Amino acid sequence: MKLNIPDSIKEEHNELHKTLEAATHLPGKTGEAAKKVARLLHPHFVKEEQYALPPLALLLPLSEGNISSEMRGVIDESNKLKQELPKMLAEHKQIIAALEELIKAATEELYPEVIDFAERLQQHAKTEEEVFYPTSILIGEYLKLKLQEEVNEEEYYP
Repeated sequence: MKLNIPDSIKEEHNELHKTLEAATHLPGKTGEAAKKVARLLHPHFVKEEQYALPPLALLLPLSEGNISSEMRGVIDESNKLKQELPKMLAEHKQIIAALEELIKAATEELYPEVIDFAERLQQHAKTEEEVFYPTSILIGEYLKLKLQEEVNEEEYYP
């Protein structure tokens, strides 16, 4: 089952990429600091979009009680996130440190819009750590339980 990341999250990622891309073209320390953030952020976003965020597409169907065996593939994505979570969180620490450098440079060079962007990206990372990642893992765990019940019922009631 191919899942699309919820539009609200995909749009936020796109907007963050677009704003960061613009900041990389600024002169001076701010542009250099933005380039460092971009080097760290791009591969991280790729991983998120591969396995960390797609399970969130099932929130609405699952909350409505809609479960199917087609959802079984999401368990693999959730397991991958669970396995990679320490690395993802370590990447966040690197990104946050680079964002602090960006804030410092943008403050010195008077780019308030870049400061605002960097603070929003820090908040985005915090939301991922506190909400998105745990929810994606819980979705996988929930599906394991529910789909196992389905298998057990089929074996018990042929």
